[in-house]
Amino acid sequence: MLGAVIGDVVGSRYEFNNIKTKDFELFGKGCYATDDTVMTCAVAEVLINKKQNDKDYIVDTFKKWGRRYPHAGYGGRFGCWVLGNEREPYNSYGNGAAMRVSAVGWIAKSEKEVKDLSREVTEVTHNHPEGIKGAEVVAMCIYYAKQGKDKAFIRAYVEKCYNLDFNYEELRKTYTHAEEICQNTVPQAIFCFLISDSFEDCLRTTISIGGDCDTTAAISCAIAEAYYGSCGCCEKEVLNYLTPDMKNILKKVKTR
Repeated sequence: MLGAVIGDVVGSRYEFNNIKTKDFELFGKGCYATDDTVMTCAVAEVLINKKQNDKDYIVDTFKKWGRRYPHAGYGGRFGCWVLGNEREPYNSYGNGAAMRVSAVGWIAKSEKEVKDLSREVTEVTHNHPEGIKGAEVVAMCIYYAKQGKDKAFIRAYVEKCYNLDFNYEELRKTYTHAEEICQNTVPQAIFCFLISDSFEDCLRTTISIGGDCDTTAAISCAIAEAYYGSCGCCEKEVLNYLTPDMKNILKKVKTR
């Protein structure tokens, strides 16, 4: 499940300084594990402990991880929720729903389980239909990739939910860090995966279009890892940016 984390860490220093080219240094000064990684670990912990049906446990786990890393770069509404005392969802369709959900695609054993798990770990905060849809589509893409489905199959599935009629060069010229919502992030990220030819190419392609690129890369690279089978040389390098508790959670997902 390192794909999402690699996308996040590599994209972190380009999120507010879009680079708009595939020719860039992957790791270096300014890279760090953002809220995308933190909350990916939180979701993974919930599922590893099989507590997806326990809303209080999910909320407590999200808040535990959030407060452990209070400066990870949370969005405004989620930051208030995770660091505050509120425990109810707030009708969000922010892209946080999609960037944190990758463990569902790795752990679920069926399409139904993907849908069930995705909803359960999403609706505690992002209970708007677009938030729930964004998380489910990403988790399902990972699940399908892990099951050996080809890109034509994955594209056909996604196109039932999102328009993927993009052009890479046009995206690279015009895509900006606009509203951080699933509708403005999930389809672009999946498009970048679909036109890639390797994990690293997916990573570079996603970051090169700009936008909220730590999150788009966390999404696209989570799918790419499942599809291509590994993250190549990035797997060892990214560990330098993770804390022991993050490494421990990710290891547990991998060994399931």
